[in-house]
Amino acid sequence: MRRLLEIDDLDPAAFARILDDALAWKQGPVAPPPRLAGHGVALLFEKPSARTRTSSEMAVVSLGGHAVALRGEEVGLGSRETPEDVARTLACYCSVIAARVSDHATLVAMASAVTVPVVNLLSDRAHPLQALADVLTLRELVGAVEGRRLVFVGDGNNVAASLAYAAALSGFELTVASPPGYELDDEIVAAARNLGGSIEVTNEPDEAVKGTDVVYTDVWASMGQEHEAEVRRASFVGFQVDERLMELAGPQARFLHCLPAHRGEEVAAAVIDGPQSAVWQQAENRFHSARAAFAALALPGDE
Repeated sequence: MRRLLEIDDLDPAAFARILDDALAWKQGPVAPPPRLAGHGVALLFEKPSARTRTSSEMAVVSLGGHAVALRGEEVGLGSRETPEDVARTLACYCSVIAARVSDHATLVAMASAVTVPVVNLLSDRAHPLQALADVLTLRELVGAVEGRRLVFVGDGNNVAASLAYAAALSGFELTVASPPGYELDDEIVAAARNLGGSIEVTNEPDEAVKGTDVVYTDVWASMGQEHEAEVRRASFVGFQVDERLMELAGPQARFLHCLPAHRGEEVAAAVIDGPQSAVWQQAENRFHSARAAFAALALPGDE
């Protein structure tokens, strides 16, 4: 795996291997190999981060590597230097570049300029390591994921997009329930379906969640969309994951959220802090999935 900008950079077999390794290393006693021993990994954050930075740094350390964390303003990403030149510089010292950026085009430009692996830690288009953690969590909650159903309630954003590709690669059914105007992009839906995914888009969350295995949501206004927050709150009325919606889903349904969460907006406190919630298991799995993904990269010198 030379790069991981989106989940569809993987094939089903590679996707399954990463999850198998993540689960085996999490459960023990199998220890992860020192895959990154002697290697530096540049972790570039154009956007602030808590879970992504911590899980990525610890993933690199646990594989024997050295993480070098940088903020976008420290390297002048896109201002003092082009993304391509930043990538070329980092590739002089590091065997992997991983970046959390505002614009997906920044990652594409970086990946085009270097031969070392480039990993998407988050962009406006995709959140692949989050999707890996989500499917790992789904495996732990329900066992074999093929034929299981996950309903994402909220904005058809980067998290929903990566879930669509993950569904296509692993066989679970995905429904994305969004207000009109905030649906998952048609091109992403078509691409995921072309990969074999069962992807449905609806404006009716009540109907969508009935009998599902998992109800998943995210914030209504992501980082960088704060100026839209008031408009989005009005548009997303009826899309809060509250006790009523979870009752419609049924007692078997579990709740997921990629965090950070805004209690009282996209999710009720009684749900995220309640017995059906698996959000902290999901958050922990950010580390285990990132570790397995970094271990699967094709490093310089590999045959």
